[in-house]
Amino acid sequence: MSGVGIARDDRACAAHGATEGLFTPLRLRDVVLRNRVVVSPMQMYSASGDGLVGDWHLVHLGRFALGGAGLVVIEATAVSPEGRSTLHDNGLWNDAHADALRRITDFLRANGAASAIQLQHAGFKASSQAPWDGFGPLLEADAKRGERPWQALGPTTRGWSASRPAVRAIGERERSHLLGCYRHASRLAVRAGFDAIELHAAHGYLLHSFLSPLSNTRDDAWGGDFDRRMRLPLEIVRTVRDEWPAGRPLLVRLSSVDGVDIGWTLDDSIAFARRLKAEGVDVIDCSSGGMNLPTKAQLVPRAPGFQVPFAHAIRQHAGVRTMAVGLVRTPEQANAIVAGGAADLVALAREHLWNPNWAVQAAQALGSDPEWRLWPRAFGWWLARRERARG
Repeated sequence: MSGVGIARDDRACAAHGATEGLFTPLRLRDVVLRNRVVVSPMQMYSASGDGLVGDWHLVHLGRFALGGAGLVVIEATAVSPEGRSTLHDNGLWNDAHADALRRITDFLRANGAASAIQLQHAGFKASSQAPWDGFGPLLEADAKRGERPWQALGPTTRGWSASRPAVRAIGERERSHLLGCYRHASRLAVRAGFDAIELHAAHGYLLHSFLSPLSNTRDDAWGGDFDRRMRLPLEIVRTVRDEWPAGRPLLVRLSSVDGVDIGWTLDDSIAFARRLKAEGVDVIDCSSGGMNLPTKAQLVPRAPGFQVPFAHAIRQHAGVRTMAVGLVRTPEQANAIVAGGAADLVALAREHLWNPNWAVQAAQALGSDPEWRLWPRAFGWWLARRERARG
């Protein structure tokens, strides 16, 4: 597959003695990102009732390519109907889903941005209300308006929290079905034209629930000690990597820690990241949290860049590329993360919702695009004239 984005690549920049920073291109296998700015996956809960994306998603995501991002990661997309967290989630389990997504990937590529799809199974967080309806479990009142609950899955029968109903513990039949769903979704991602896949193994969803000792209390081959808790997530990674074209990168989003001094730890993430790299994973997207912790005091304190140290530690000790995410707001902060070697990519979520032109404006602020070339040509020549008139 040919690279996406601007014509230069990271080797060309190195040859010219360029310092690595936010607007240095990055090669991941055969895909060249025009810069290190990533639109983080954000669930919009705006798909049709059967998981189908539409014009709303095309416009919502397309504006980030026009705004200069190097990689746009499409929100958590379920590999099966029962894997959705809500009935409003995107899906990727049939050809119609793939063909609808193809419109988006074609637009992103035509406007210089690479695309990734975040594949997920919600696990014991499935069968939930939309956030604006409370985000709780689907109840009888929801069923009356057509949103009927379904059986969620988890490592054990325990729900995500005390207010959640019991779930079905995954057995051999469910495991085989899951592997088939992830394999099929990977094939459909090729049909849909994605440049990369990101597997969601964070925030309490299925893969994270198997990794964390807080939720995976099984005493069989699929739980208990560290190696057995990794077993199902690694099987899914292996299945996807085997199906996904060798020239296209595979990313994994991790909850780097469950919380402060509880559950899954940063040392666990480093050890797991080494295994992921050996399985052919190219980038670890370093988030945190998602488990229902006993006290709020055990939540990771949130401050600007609060998850950057996780990305730095995993990059340094696992020898794998990382992506930093979490309250990164300014161009200077994002550039310092890359230039300082803390991460290879920087993902922003709500900043992109607030300002879909964040990347092109960051390039201006950092002096990385003095000729307005990162802007779409139809915009750039107008804005360059505007700047000259102001000067």
